Amino acid sequence: MMIDLHTHSFFSDGDLIPSELIRRFESLRYSAVAITDHADSSNLDFVIPRIVKVASFLNNSQTVKVIPGIELTHVPPELIEPLVFKARDLGASLVVVHGESIVEPVAPGTNRAGIEAGADILAHPGLITDEDAELAAERGTLLEISGRSGHSFTNGHVAKAATKSGAGLILNSDTHSPENMMTEEFARKVIEGAGLPTNSFSVSLSNARRLLEKIGYPL
Repeated sequence: MMIDLHTHSFFSDGDLIPSELIRRFESLRYSAVAITDHADSSNLDFVIPRIVKVASFLNNSQTVKVIPGIELTHVPPELIEPLVFKARDLGASLVVVHGESIVEPVAPGTNRAGIEAGADILAHPGLITDEDAELAAERGTLLEISGRSGHSFTNGHVAKAATKSGAGLILNSDTHSPENMMTEEFARKVIEGAGLPTNSFSVSLSNARRLLEKIGYPL
């Protein structure tokens, strides 16, 4: 059973309402999906309560476990920590920080600030330094292998940095549209394309399950 802890609905720049998003993942036999729409200080208190509400609704009626989350996106590094705390206060069970992808002008220092703030996942961290990967290993922040075009360009670098430092890896789709959703076959190819060993797909799923247990959503 697949797990995806980085997806977007129409609460930010995704194409689908949450119900359709989750139904489509259900049809692909996913066991858990986090809705992690983009946010900063302008919309955090609008988006999170709505994701929390719809997650509670869907968890009563669909087989996919829905986790209410948020992705802090293009937030100045010095503001990331207070927004992580605010996001959790508002009910986000999972906090993702939009890492230093090479295809967007993310502020330098974002990777380090996200890890230091206690983000659960550092999404598409680009050319993450060995020092930041080591800090992620120490703090328990998972580094993302991305299935999304563009962000995936540095998957090999992220995999190498994580392997060297001992940081945990997690595979996510960063879904914005139905075509971004990964089948198990495609997910395995993304892992293979990152240069990871054949067992890394199972390791990534185990890391996702452990994170779900940590935040109160055991499978």
